[in-house]
This record gives sequence, C-alpha cells and structure tokens, in this order.
Amino acid sequence: MLKKDSFMKTTLFKKKTSVKTEKLANCHNGVGVLDFRCLVEKGELPNGCLLKYIHDDILPPKTSIGNHPHYNCEEYYYILSGEGTMILDDQEYKVASGDFTGVFPGGSHGLMNSGTADLRIIVIGIDRSIP
Repeated sequence: MLKKDSFMKTTLFKKKTSVKTEKLANCHNGVGVLDFRCLVEKGELPNGCLLKYIHDDILPPKTSIGNHPHYNCEEYYYILSGEGTMILDDQEYKVASGDFTGVFPGGSHGLMNSGTADLRIIVIGIDRSIP
C-alpha cells in the first residue's frame, strides 16, 4: 500500500475568489475579446499529472477562438450555454448547450459564437508530450 506522504499533492480545492480571470483578445488569432477563467493549471497539479489546464471561458456574440492545430495536447470543449459553430479538422459543426467536442494531437479546431447570447465553455487540456 502506498503511503499518503509519498505524494506531493493528493487533492485540490479552489475557491471562486482564487480563480485567475482575464480578458483575452484575439485568442489563437480569433476575433474579439473573451472572458478567460483559468480554473486549474499545470503548476497547481502534482508532478506527472496529464491534466494541463481547465478553463471556464465566455465568448460574447461574434467572438471566436481562431482555428489552430494541436501537437502535444488533447483539448476538450463542453458547451455550458449559448450556441456557436465549431470547426474540427476543417469541418463545421453547430454546437449548443450540452455538446462536447475533442481534438487530439495532429488535429485542429476553432470556435465562433454565432448566436445572440454569450457562449460559455469548459475547456480541458491533457498533456500528451509526456511519453
């Protein structure tokens, strides 16, 4: 049995007030300014953890995350509210609340808020650069 003290971190808890927030302009050469909330990032996680980050992002109408490739990272989007157009490997998909997308190393994606309300997404990044 492993001893608990043999690990650097075994749990994580963050209060809403400790979440880093910022305005992010032209994300991946997209259009407009999105509200970026970094719920967790690599430096807060134990060594060897494959989770790279989790974001809670809000894209106002007509705001986009530009189409971009992924090389050493998987990235998942869970649509919390709103609607938009997701590009996955140059193919367009309409997305709305409850939809889920993923891009894997070698793939590309982008997202446009094509609706009239804010588009809110949870973004989860998994590090694939670790062998």
